[in-house]
Amino acid sequence: MSTRYVNPPGLKTQSYYTHGIVKDGSPVFLTGQVAWDAQGELVGRHDIAAQMAQIWNNIGIAVRELGASLDDIVKIVTYSTSREWLPAIHAERSKHFSAGRFPASTFVLVAGLVDPDMLVEIDVTVMVPSRALST
Repeated sequence: MSTRYVNPPGLKTQSYYTHGIVKDGSPVFLTGQVAWDAQGELVGRHDIAAQMAQIWNNIGIAVRELGASLDDIVKIVTYSTSREWLPAIHAERSKHFSAGRFPASTFVLVAGLVDPDMLVEIDVTVMVPSRALST
């Protein structure tokens, strides 16, 4: 599957997102992922690094079930209860993508999430390869 990362001159260059991605496949819009484990228990109460690790674990499970990989994610929307969490958000995301190969990204500061102990929720759009849809 071909991928083109779009970072046109005249737009600020960032090391942790791409301005646009063109990728073959069918878009799948995942439910926003939070730090719940398989039993519905919150992982990392008051611990941003633990919550981020659980969220990306959950995203990986969902994406693999679609027959895709994290490299097929084209858009990330991060909802956070604090700007202070940005270093941890970027650090965990950097573990899952190659430098310069980040999805498009939006960060939204929110007053709260469904559980007051949740610090972050991440919503992703995945371009699922056509071969995965036929299985």
